[in-house]
Amino acid sequence: MREVFNKEGIFIKYEEKTVELESGDKLTHRQEIPTELWWLLKETIKGKKVRIIAYEIEE
Repeated sequence: MREVFNKEGIFIKYEEKTVELESGDKLTHRQEIPTELWWLLKETIKGKKVRIIAYEIEE
């Protein structure tokens, strides 16, 4: 087993917006936006059998 990827950063940006509909109801719209880190990891592990371990970095 060898290391093929070692980077840190935000994996996916998450946004949440409240939208008011024409009927007056409110709807919460959630959106997930992949970051460059997500794309790099995806391309690195494509087609490989891997074990992924993630650590949360305290800010």
